[in-house]
Amino acid sequence: MSAKSILVLHGPNLNLLGLREPEHYGSDTLSSINQTLTDIATQAGIALETFQSNTEGDLVTKIQSIATTKVDFVIINPAAFTHTSVAMRDALSAVKVPFIEVHLSNVYAREAFRHHSYFTDIAVGVISGLGAHGYTLALDYAIRRINHS
Repeated sequence: MSAKSILVLHGPNLNLLGLREPEHYGSDTLSSINQTLTDIATQAGIALETFQSNTEGDLVTKIQSIATTKVDFVIINPAAFTHTSVAMRDALSAVKVPFIEVHLSNVYAREAFRHHSYFTDIAVGVISGLGAHGYTLALDYAIRRINHS
């Protein structure tokens, strides 16, 4: 049996978590979120990799790389690229790995431009507005799904 693997992708400005608009994004840092996810995955016997970039091309390249590596599930917070990145959407469609879209803030309670996502219709699901806990909920689902597939 091969090892099971999950990739967590974080989009632009998420490296500023804990500093940036805590009223929208909470006080957790990206490092603390990643550590929590790693701990949960390790306990479940799942390999977990995290990757953050402020550059769309780096995220596209990372998504494309999973076409040749063993990744069973992706958790992605595209951040601002949610509303703009056809390139990331196309990459996710091409690699055919199931994914959950996560947003720390409730994007539907914010500016109208944040209501549209290029990812939602191809995602397994969307978690929005639950802060850092949204990542752990997505991870719980991903672990259950890949353990029962």
